[in-house]
Amino acid sequence: MDLRRLLPILSALVLTAPAFGQSSLGGAQNVPPPRQAAPAPAPATQPRPEQRPPVVNPPARPQATQRNAEGQPRPAAQQQQRPAGQQQPQQRQAGQQQQRPAGQPQAAQGQGNRAAAGAAAGVAAGAAVGAAASAGAARPPEPTPAPAPPPAAERAPTVGSVSGLPLPRFAALRSDEVNMRSGPGTRFPIEWTYQRRELPVEIVREFELWRRIRDPDGTEGWVHQSTLMGRRSFIVRGAPGSEVTLRRRAEDQAQPVARLRPGVVGRLRACEPASPWCEAQIGEFRGFIKRADIWGVGPNEEVK
Repeated sequence: MDLRRLLPILSALVLTAPAFGQSSLGGAQNVPPPRQAAPAPAPATQPRPEQRPPVVNPPARPQATQRNAEGQPRPAAQQQQRPAGQQQPQQRQAGQQQQRPAGQPQAAQGQGNRAAAGAAAGVAAGAAVGAAASAGAARPPEPTPAPAPPPAAERAPTVGSVSGLPLPRFAALRSDEVNMRSGPGTRFPIEWTYQRRELPVEIVREFELWRRIRDPDGTEGWVHQSTLMGRRSFIVRGAPGSEVTLRRRAEDQAQPVARLRPGVVGRLRACEPASPWCEAQIGEFRGFIKRADIWGVGPNEEVK
């Protein structure tokens, strides 16, 4: 047969035959159409940990240092305490007594002299008691004087004698070194030196250029008016180890901004007269704090 005639027939058979593929096992089989890859499962989202507001601690240094009569800082080690191991005076006197060696006889003459001296002392004491009793019986009792009436309590002024501003009122320390004196003048000794700028104090008296103040611990003394400023501040109060929350809004359920430890000093921005909350700022944190948790503002005082 002519091959030229068979070529068209073979070509038609090849085109109409189904497609075969080679499997991994070596046999011929039908090749399935490719499938679309399934999307990878989305990774499970982990819950974000709860973020707690930062804690603001007071400075480590003391707010005030007590001074002695010479104006020098008085360290705590100068308190009068008995050194460890030091004996009482009675014990030292007993230890200084000389003990008599065992077996040594005591002089009879010394015993007689001591007995005679003791008898004479007893007779003299009895005579003195008898004389005092007879004198007391002869002298009439003296009338008891009437007790003096107690002095009338001095009323605290309600208006400053120099400034005319109401008393008491709050102020703040202007610098990190303010001397509190026992009286209104430089001739009076320094009792305390405050080392806390913007510490709130309460002015209770006025005398010329001097102001009598009361600090958050209740200590009173005189400072010069130039060491005070009218900017309002506050100090967080509470038990050691406790915390006061500064919140974003004036609500108990509002988001916390910072946690404040007792002793932290901040600025008062505003206080409504009938509101238990005050707007405050401590460093870069700003929010609202309860009036009852701070010292430096009156119960119903308005601050603008």
